[in-house]
Amino acid sequence: MKIIEVIERIKKYHLGSVNGQPIDESKTRDKILYGDASQECSGIVTTCYASSDVIREAQKRGANLIIVHEALFWNHGDHQEWLADNNVFKAKKKLLDDTKIVVWRDHDYIHSGIPLADGSYVDGIFYGVMKVLGWEEYLIDEGFRPMTFKFPKRTVTSIAKELIEKTNLNGLRITGDPNAEVEKLKIVSHIMGPADNDMIKMIEQEKIDVIITLEITDYTVSEYIRDSAMLDHPRAAINMGHFNTEEPGMEYMLEYLPKIVGEIPVSYVQSGDAYQFILND
Repeated sequence: MKIIEVIERIKKYHLGSVNGQPIDESKTRDKILYGDASQECSGIVTTCYASSDVIREAQKRGANLIIVHEALFWNHGDHQEWLADNNVFKAKKKLLDDTKIVVWRDHDYIHSGIPLADGSYVDGIFYGVMKVLGWEEYLIDEGFRPMTFKFPKRTVTSIAKELIEKTNLNGLRITGDPNAEVEKLKIVSHIMGPADNDMIKMIEQEKIDVIITLEITDYTVSEYIRDSAMLDHPRAAINMGHFNTEEPGMEYMLEYLPKIVGEIPVSYVQSGDAYQFILND
């Protein structure tokens, strides 16, 4: 089966529409970011980000298609013309040329929905995060994106340690009280400025004890969390980072890709924790 046929099959498996409107192929981020998709597919690797190490590992495994969730060349939309004289771009491009690997981005489609047994669809990334963490029994929102969970009382630190173990991270940053006993947790998206007031209102109204964040700024929700913990309203933010939070959704693709692509070998390669920590002894 040719790589382009594999890609089309995966697109058809996803819901392929957002708010009732089909994904616009002229505007979607889900493009072939690099390579010749007319070649036969020898194997597939899923990952969040096609780092140079992921590309090398895919070659070792005999795969010539990498399915990513994020951009390949460090900018929204994956534009390359501005990088023509960039030495790192040249080196990564040579690596891709030498390995003849194709990189395809599955972002809008996987977020549009993957099918469940009952015929409904659910966001493929956040459903995958829930499944990899094994948090199904704690889910309390039945919406399109499973992002709110209620636990028997436990500490923020115990949750953080579970996340580190199950998603293979180097560590985690915590804002607020790491020893706080909490029940209600919500995975939230980008805390980057424009909607931060609404995020604070949501945390207060829904009585959220701990959030897992993709991005977070220091001067809005983060400071609210700190003050909350200091004023006898125990709260915390576990700052996993964007790629670290969403990557389990790409790992979960292994559960359904074989149904789509048949005998083509599929495997997952973690793009790696984006952060390393130097601790004060």
